[in-house]
Amino acid sequence: MEARATDQVDWAEAVRRVAAAGDQAAFAALFAHFAPRVKGFLIRSGLSPAMAEDCAQEVMATLWHKAGMFDPSKASVATWVFTIARNRKIDILRKQARPEPEDLPWGPEPEPEQVDRLGLKQDSARLGAALSELPEAQRKLVEAAYFGDLSHGEIAEKTGIPLGTIKSRLRLALEKLRRAMQ
Repeated sequence: MEARATDQVDWAEAVRRVAAAGDQAAFAALFAHFAPRVKGFLIRSGLSPAMAEDCAQEVMATLWHKAGMFDPSKASVATWVFTIARNRKIDILRKQARPEPEDLPWGPEPEPEQVDRLGLKQDSARLGAALSELPEAQRKLVEAAYFGDLSHGEIAEKTGIPLGTIKSRLRLALEKLRRAMQ
């Protein structure tokens, strides 16, 4: 599988040999060619050099284990390898963005303080009064959307009112409620 600068290596054949017989020489050639390029791609796309190195290793391991899934009629080996690298990078970034389980709050939320409960009760009373002041058509739509958990489309189906009218009435109703709650 060694290639001189003037030789054209058939990477698809190398992948086929890895898939068919676990050809280590073919894999070594694939690794020598693609691993540094994948690492460079990952560094340019924002991963640290250490993370890029780890990710490139995982990409090449995936190539070894899933070589049989490569279809040369769908993509070149380079496209396939860099797609694996891109997807692996996305997985790494998603995993970094997730909070660790020990960072998540557990159990019931603490009871609000007495003064907070009083404020919530007063706000609820003001909101109830503001809702009762709305025109009936707007009030029913607000109740369906926010207390009935219906989407605007579901409300349109249920009431026969055009979707644009529902959106307009809800927007006007919410603006009135905002002013009343200030």
